[in-house]
Amino acid sequence: MVTDSKSNLDKLRIDRAERGEPGSPRWPWLLTVLLLATGAGLAWWFLRDGRAFEVTTATVYQEQLTSGGRGASVLEASGYVTARRKATVSAKRTGKIVELWVEEGMRIEKGQILARLDDSLLRRQLALAQAQLQATRSTLAELDVRRDEAERNLGRSTKLLAEEVTTQAQVDADRASLDTLIARLAAAADQIAVSERQVLVQREQLRETVIRAPFTGVAISKDAQPGEMISPVSAGGFTRTGICTLVDMSSLEIEVDVNETYIQRVLDGQPVEARLDAYPDWTIAAHVITIVPTADRQKATMKVRIGFD
Repeated sequence: MVTDSKSNLDKLRIDRAERGEPGSPRWPWLLTVLLLATGAGLAWWFLRDGRAFEVTTATVYQEQLTSGGRGASVLEASGYVTARRKATVSAKRTGKIVELWVEEGMRIEKGQILARLDDSLLRRQLALAQAQLQATRSTLAELDVRRDEAERNLGRSTKLLAEEVTTQAQVDADRASLDTLIARLAAAADQIAVSERQVLVQREQLRETVIRAPFTGVAISKDAQPGEMISPVSAGGFTRTGICTLVDMSSLEIEVDVNETYIQRVLDGQPVEARLDAYPDWTIAAHVITIVPTADRQKATMKVRIGFD
């Protein structure tokens, strides 16, 4: 009975929120009306003179970064900077170094003297060849005088034979003497030519004792010292085969090994950005020189030559 009376009392309770009496919460509706009024006022203020809103448009690009912080590349490969023109400078003949004018890191010009070998024996041989040449020329002069005499003797004997004062045998003997002298003159002339060539050979051998730079470059190593023996071929022992290593710095390029799977991405003349380990912030403009058309079977790579711009 008590429960039924309480239920009936609850049914008689008045809901003030449904009737809209002063105690109900109206602030959400007031906030909505206020926002609409404010928006309408702002729109009327901006559009009162017929102008539209000025909008700045910006397009955003997504940049794909690589390890170097630049745009995505077609292919990345590593290699070494090498010189296409590099030579170990040596002498054409075996000899002892008496003077040396090269140091590591020195810039060398083409034709510059790098070293000099001992040339005392060659100078004596050259003097001997020149003396032999002079002796042959003196012999030629003597034979020339004797030929003139033989010609006069033959002329006199021929005249006496016409006068029947001498015999035919004498005339034949004078003619034979003249012919012999003419032959000896020809042989002496040939000997002079040989002696002259011998002198040229000795002079060339003497010039070979002075070692000069074959091209302009930088000496990256010094491989001999004064007093050491040097030879163009390996003679064993303490004999050197070169005095220095010369590199043409204008022929520097990069050699990289590219996997054969990606070699189709590389083209002749293709632009390249090179970065050295020693200078990671320095980007060097370069280009593909060529692809060497041979593959390394063990590494499955192909060599690509890259030249600096």
